[in-house]
Formats: sequence, structure tokens, C-alpha cells
Amino acid sequence: MTTIVTNKPTVTHFYTFTAPYGNTTTLGYNVKTNALGIVMGDSGTAPKDGDVIDMGFLPEGWCLADAQVFVTEGMTATMTGSLGFAYADGEDDADVPQDAEYFVKAGADLATAGRLRADGSKLVVLPKPARLILTLAGVTNAKESDITVTVSGELTGAN
Repeated sequence: MTTIVTNKPTVTHFYTFTAPYGNTTTLGYNVKTNALGIVMGDSGTAPKDGDVIDMGFLPEGWCLADAQVFVTEGMTATMTGSLGFAYADGEDDADVPQDAEYFVKAGADLATAGRLRADGSKLVVLPKPARLILTLAGVTNAKESDITVTVSGELTGAN
């Protein structure tokens, strides 16, 4: 398994505030591959079965509510994946375990253009900084692709 970092800053920040409900935040993340299937970032090889793409930062104290995956241009046929989070320090948390399938379960179609929606049923508040991860399954990607993910929730502040 290889971890591929996209080396792209968060694409967008959307903040809204409605008293007394809190701060709703949506952050956007993007992963693109070139014509050879290589992730535009720090990778020199095309992603393959079992690789993890580190899409970016998730802040401490964020109540994770929703995610959407926009597959604008799909990866190689039969490429699937899951979307979740891993803690930035690499250490799990007993109360809120890191979960590679928190938002989208394994087997989600990343080869066909379309929109995937989070399919989990539990809200969690991140006790420490985490990384948004896309875990791949299937064949090695060999084509240009474009996938954008938006994650929404409430910023509750650091614990």
C-alpha cells in the first residue's frame, strides 16, 4: 500500500452562521490524475489496488455531518474505493476511532461519472486533527480523472 498526497490546499471554504445553531462549514478537496493515470501531486506512479490518497486536512473539533464525492471524470473501469479519515498523528482514538469508510463504504464506483453521497449514520466530533483519505481498490489507474469531495459539518472548536 502506498500513501499518495495530493499536495493541494483545500479548494474551498464555505462558512455560515445562524444563531444559536453554530458554525456550518464545507471544505472541498480534489484529486486529479494525468493521461497516464498518475495523481497530480507528489506521486510518480499511478494509484493501484490498496493505495490511499491523502486528500487533505480535517480540523480538530469538527462534527462530521456529510460528504459528497463528485466524479467528474472517472478512473479506469472497475476502480472502486472508500472515503474516510485517519488521524494526522497516526494514533487512533478510543472514543472516535479513525475509519477509512466513515463517509463512503468500500466498493463505491470511482470509474463512472456521477455523485456519491455519504452513507454512514453516526455523527462524530474529531478529537484531534485528521486527514481525509480515499482508499482505492481494483486495477491500476491508467487514465485522466477528476474527483472532487466536499465535506460538511459544524466547527465546535478544539477540545
